[in-house]
Amino acid sequence: MFELMYQTPNQWTETVLEQFDEFLFDHATAEKKASGMALSMLSHYPDKLLLVNKMLEIAIEELAHFREVVKLIHQRGLITQADTKDDYVNQLRSYFRKGTDVYLLDRLLIGAIIEARGFERFSLIAEALKPSAEKKFYQSIAASESRHKDDFYIIAQHYFTQQIIDLRMQELLQIEADITSKLPFRAALH
Repeated sequence: MFELMYQTPNQWTETVLEQFDEFLFDHATAEKKASGMALSMLSHYPDKLLLVNKMLEIAIEELAHFREVVKLIHQRGLITQADTKDDYVNQLRSYFRKGTDVYLLDRLLIGAIIEARGFERFSLIAEALKPSAEKKFYQSIAASESRHKDDFYIIAQHYFTQQIIDLRMQELLQIEADITSKLPFRAALH
């Protein structure tokens, strides 16, 4: 459907593995926020049946992921922490355009891009982990992010023409690549 323009370097994966506990805290926050975002979208667009059904599925799945990450945190003898801001997501959100239709399109396409970045990075973690329950978990999470990426894109295709999607997606992919390439490596998803 589309490909990210910036590929995450190995240094990011090394940073995550060196500070895996910190990464788990960020991962938990990301899952909780993703669930909330999906609920927000279905609440704002109750008349869009496909969107409502897909966002409901995503919200439930993301919340289940949150539960599993919290279990991992507790198994490591840690407790969850307060949410932190995600500069990556906040910067992307600043590119939402005003206007009913374009705002919806941007939310869907940026959602697809965020899920694509999650797929890429969770896949990197899964590849780097030694055989374990955590490795299987991150393989599963990566597969889920890939489905969610497709879901956002399919919803966009349902409500907008491919020409409009392609034009805006290319702009947003370039913006996302610029943002991602400038962020420091840290033990966080973004």
